[in-house]
Amino acid sequence: MKQKNEQHISYRKKQIADIFLAELDKHLADLKNGDVEISFGIKQIAELMFIDPNHLSDTVKKVLGKSPCTIFEEKLIDICKNLIIHSDKPIGEIAQTFDYEPSNFIKLFKRYTGNTPLKFRNHYFSNMISETEKNTI
Repeated sequence: MKQKNEQHISYRKKQIADIFLAELDKHLADLKNGDVEISFGIKQIAELMFIDPNHLSDTVKKVLGKSPCTIFEEKLIDICKNLIIHSDKPIGEIAQTFDYEPSNFIKLFKRYTGNTPLKFRNHYFSNMISETEKNTI
């Protein structure tokens, strides 16, 4: 992610943001792999980093230009898009993998993509079929 005003941000703040991103990526991978079942919030990630949650949140927002929650949701949606199109798992199962109730996951997914997860999957596969037909003609 691109950092805002790089020359005005201390090395330590950049380091905190980098550690946050690494912990977040690890946590999302653990959720995806079933190694953990409960999604962390900013408080739990801050505890892992031995830092105050408010300081973590303020620092991440200053360095990365987005709140930790927004970064989490964007990364989550990217992982879920991949799962939706590259697995045959039901949408509800994907939602529960990341500690979401299916209805809340659908709302979140639609807010970021403009489509429900099922429409996203169907649109992807209908486009693949169309491209395959074009290439065989």
